[in-house]
Amino acid sequence: MNESEFPRDGRPVDMYLDLLRVRMDSEDYQLLLKVVAPALRALEEQRPESLDFALDPQDTRQLPQEIRDEAALVIATAVTGRLDNQLVEIDVDGTGPVRVVTDAGTAADPGRLAEIAGCIRQRHQDTEELRGIAAASDMPTDF
Repeated sequence: MNESEFPRDGRPVDMYLDLLRVRMDSEDYQLLLKVVAPALRALEEQRPESLDFALDPQDTRQLPQEIRDEAALVIATAVTGRLDNQLVEIDVDGTGPVRVVTDAGTAADPGRLAEIAGCIRQRHQDTEELRGIAAASDMPTDF
């Protein structure tokens, strides 16, 4: 679906949710709404300075992967205003597979996916280094 196919006053995220409502089982759809509602409310109140969003693992751990994937795509649609977001799984040395939402062009570009994997790998290394510093300083390491 491209921009010319939806009404001018319709928000892409609302349209995407409407499509999901038709496609998904009612119980799954209600569960999805429960998961994405806080993020959508926060986005309405204030646009993020960064486009780096993650679902809270504590809130989503028990959810089926399909609902977690759709929740990530709903939030991405709300943030970007685009309907061409795709979820890709990238193998990252040291962390294993990581699911990332990106635009269609990036999802189809192995070079860009490798760059993303490098960023994720670096972030993981930085986090582990900070955990080591926190542990050595007798500070909490659960960040």
